[in-house]
Amino acid sequence: MSNLYEEAYNQSINDPEAFWGPIAEECHWYKKWDKVLDDSNKPFYRWFVGGEMNTCYNALDLHIDNGIGENKALIYDSPVTNTKRVYTFNELRDEVARFAGVLAAKNVQKGDRVIIYMPMIPEAAIAMLACARLGAVHSVVFGGFAANELATRINDAKPKVMVTASCGIEVKKVIPYKPLLDESINLAGFKPDSCIVFQRPMVQAELKAGRDYDWDELMNAAKPHDCVPVLATDPLYILYTSGTTGQPKGVVRDNGGHLVALKWTMKAIYDIDEGDVYWAASDIGWVVGHSYIVYAPLFKGATTIMFEGKPVGTPDAGTFWRVIQDHGVKSLFTAPTAFRAIKRDDPEAKLMKDYDLSSFKILFLAGERTDSDTLKWAETNLKVPVIDHWWQTETGWAIAANCMGLHHFPVKPGSPTKAVPGWDVQVVDPNNKPVASGEIGAIVVKLPLPPGTLPTLWQNDKRYIEAYLEEFPGYYKTADAGYIDEEGYIYVMTRTDDIINVAGHRLSTGAMEEVLSCHPMVAECAVMGVEDRLKGQVPLGFLVLKAGVTVDHDQIIREAIQMVRDQIGPVAAFKTATIVKRLPKTRSGKILRGTMRSIADQKEYKVPATIDDPAILDEIEVSLGAIGYGKKASK
Repeated sequence: MSNLYEEAYNQSINDPEAFWGPIAEECHWYKKWDKVLDDSNKPFYRWFVGGEMNTCYNALDLHIDNGIGENKALIYDSPVTNTKRVYTFNELRDEVARFAGVLAAKNVQKGDRVIIYMPMIPEAAIAMLACARLGAVHSVVFGGFAANELATRINDAKPKVMVTASCGIEVKKVIPYKPLLDESINLAGFKPDSCIVFQRPMVQAELKAGRDYDWDELMNAAKPHDCVPVLATDPLYILYTSGTTGQPKGVVRDNGGHLVALKWTMKAIYDIDEGDVYWAASDIGWVVGHSYIVYAPLFKGATTIMFEGKPVGTPDAGTFWRVIQDHGVKSLFTAPTAFRAIKRDDPEAKLMKDYDLSSFKILFLAGERTDSDTLKWAETNLKVPVIDHWWQTETGWAIAANCMGLHHFPVKPGSPTKAVPGWDVQVVDPNNKPVASGEIGAIVVKLPLPPGTLPTLWQNDKRYIEAYLEEFPGYYKTADAGYIDEEGYIYVMTRTDDIINVAGHRLSTGAMEEVLSCHPMVAECAVMGVEDRLKGQVPLGFLVLKAGVTVDHDQIIREAIQMVRDQIGPVAAFKTATIVKRLPKTRSGKILRGTMRSIADQKEYKVPATIDDPAILDEIEVSLGAIGYGKKASK
């Protein structure tokens, strides 16, 4: 039996122009495109060539023209400052137009770059949309990022203006941003003309005469600026991939394809209509924040939520349920790690019962593999569909998902369901040959990639080809490994460099994590391959226990090892695990497996700039030392 998903998918692969052309008609264009897909300069494909549009107009002004200017556009909810604020489309457009005027007065023009280094406050979204309004290219760098890492991005993007705030707020501390910004500019070879600083009441930043300007003062004197038409193929933003070192890798997003694809995804994937309340609990420093806090919900005319807080600790593990209740959230998108933190602190979901979640219809998870235990816990307690989906900074939107606005497929734990329309996903061996159904290989996407993905890297076409297109000619390399089953469900098991070779057997650490996460005492886990003289590599497990566990740790480790032996087999050679208080992660929730592996193997490593708390690495060293790994191994 045919369904909307199958029709859409087949057309998107067999005739992409006929698929994306009518979807693009639903957006506002100053001049229609000459061609939906230009493939004349392979491998550099371009979408909607010749079309002229403006991203900000489609996010804000279009809805005002269509009579919904008084609808809620943006809700700011900040438990760390005890603040809530609501912007209608009219109000948000007026603020954005004024800040576009501020930037224009600082000589920012179409094609100029602006770096935004801000916390999760409405002014961050306003700055992004104001850049889009002018046709300037924004690059958001996670607030609080180390000065030397910010400096590399300044040198690469060469921004005319920097926009920042006086501070960001973590759970228990205030982080002044201005000293970090000043140091980064001192370190950078390229110097921006000016810095605009939004002063928050918690910290008053010192302004350097002739370079630094107060946000409020400039806004009070600003003249609103109209939208500037840009080509569909002009860049909208640069987003540097997390964990990059040295020469940063700047993912470029164009204006036209980004608008068309993201607006379509809101209904097709997330089942969100105009007027619905949608919440992506991420940060604007990451791709999720770009795609699904700032742009896609506003393109659709939905209400988006900007949340300044954490899933636990602001004030407790019930804060997500409070936000859903207070604002009538229909759909939440967050990382599995957020739910693991909630589950760890409130394993019985008692706090959930204090809130009215009747508005809530679907939970979406992405960012890390969703383990079966977390999926089951969320399904059991929320009693709504829980949808794992898979995508990357480079892709800008989901490669694989259960497309809830097209057809709701049965959920298979461990799978983000099927390829989304537009994505020709295949699994190949190292020689670029397709593998059999169910066999693990490299997951690749046949070119051309759909609209809204990366057309190249910022001023580095050569590196774009080397990083993504060279290894598997004709395909985009996802750098993820996994398989596709007979029903077309995709299983993303691990990064390709996390496939370990144990005595000649290629094994997925992700499969072992899947087993360990089912242990009733385990809140979170990670497995990586460490060097072994006999077998080449052997797996090593890290377990984080649920709050309040009193069972003997050695017993839990024995049970966990036996579970892997029972479900994967002795071939896995899984014999060693250690219990840790927490796992080192990036601020976006990704576990730093490579760093942990380097510690275990006594290899030099650089503390990743995106790490949430560097002190955790010392704890990991001590834990590894206790079981005979790393520099702190007991002699």
